[in-house]
Amino acid sequence: MPKKLKEIPVLNDETAEREFWAENDSTDFVDWQTAESVVLPKLKPTTRTISLRISASMLAKIRLVANKRDVPYQSLIKSFLQERIDEELKLFKA
Repeated sequence: MPKKLKEIPVLNDETAEREFWAENDSTDFVDWQTAESVVLPKLKPTTRTISLRISASMLAKIRLVANKRDVPYQSLIKSFLQERIDEELKLFKA
């Protein structure tokens, strides 16, 4: 017999919604076995500008690699960081 799902309350603002989901398990409200995948092609992640001090020679090397790959150097830095983060997180899952 399928689990009886609770009704999701009407929440007045994003703060209330954030607090609600922080305190409740979504599986009490949603049957994820019947959920469908959705692609949101125009959704962009929120970004934050940071300052990062690196040596001039390191920056020159990054720009050289980026130029050889025909990508912007900041995009290359982000992809390098993401790859390394993924590697580090795999260590914690093991």
